[in-house]
Amino acid sequence: MNAAYESPPLPGFADIEAAATRLAGVARRTPLLGDTPLDEAVAGRLLFKAECLQRNGSFKFRGAYNRLVQLDAAARRAGVVAFSSGNHAQGVAAAARMLGIPATIVMPANAPAIKLENTRALGAEVVLYDRFSEDREGIARRIVAERGATLVPAYDDPHIVAGQGTAGLELVQQARELGLTPDQVLVPTSGGGLTAGTAIAVRTLMPAAAVYGVEPEAFDDTRRSLAAGTLLNNPPEARSICDALQSSPPGRITFAINRGLLAGVLTVSDREVETAMARAFRDLKLVVEPGGAVALAAALAGRLPLAGRTTAIILSGGNVDPATFIAALTR
Repeated sequence: MNAAYESPPLPGFADIEAAATRLAGVARRTPLLGDTPLDEAVAGRLLFKAECLQRNGSFKFRGAYNRLVQLDAAARRAGVVAFSSGNHAQGVAAAARMLGIPATIVMPANAPAIKLENTRALGAEVVLYDRFSEDREGIARRIVAERGATLVPAYDDPHIVAGQGTAGLELVQQARELGLTPDQVLVPTSGGGLTAGTAIAVRTLMPAAAVYGVEPEAFDDTRRSLAAGTLLNNPPEARSICDALQSSPPGRITFAINRGLLAGVLTVSDREVETAMARAFRDLKLVVEPGGAVALAAALAGRLPLAGRTTAIILSGGNVDPATFIAALTR
């Protein structure tokens, strides 16, 4: 795909504030961790927004609930449909169960078993597809047409972006409570919802802070799209252990936001991601999935100057199969 850039309607900071009101008492205010052994490793101060401790182990619950809670009674009865490799699936399934809404999730057959199991356990109907030969969006839209359901995108929706942006809003609030102002914020990036929402919140409240997206080097469509000024897909042969960061291309809404607010996009290798997962476990006592660890991986790999600076890092998810996690710890 090489779609020309078109300016869509964009969410703003007021939308994030409204989402925070809806999520109050529903989503967890995940901790912002500081004063860890990793400060010494980088000769700077690192702050970790632990979204791996969010409901269902991922930031995705924020956007899903913010989208679903605004559906009217008729739309709730008709149900919702989403397509996801796992974290958005669980977020939608959890929000739907809380709100009494039927949910159908289109998921790749090779998604981590823990994500498939958790999505089913939350009461959602799971429809499997082949990630490399079938069109998940086409499957989802067919189900939507058949059932009159509402499609809940993983990232290219203003309500989703606003919900994810509450993680960035909390990050800023918690940093201020510590008397700190981050010089830079690193955010895991795929479709761009978390990155866009975080960038809106951070740049509104801390304009001098630089926000960077971080992608797996094999799935760098956001980096390439921003450089080209148009939406670009990842090559079909691309592979990475970061199953949560394989959406392609960036969304039109997220692209429009990120092209104006990001200081840049960094990339990391799978081996660097495994190192970050192991360091998060050893030094932070946290289980972080591959896609959730890319921002930490960029910091530890020296993608940016960190010495003498305060850097905030979002650990976006913790849903990882045991075999993948053990491999990262032992390698």
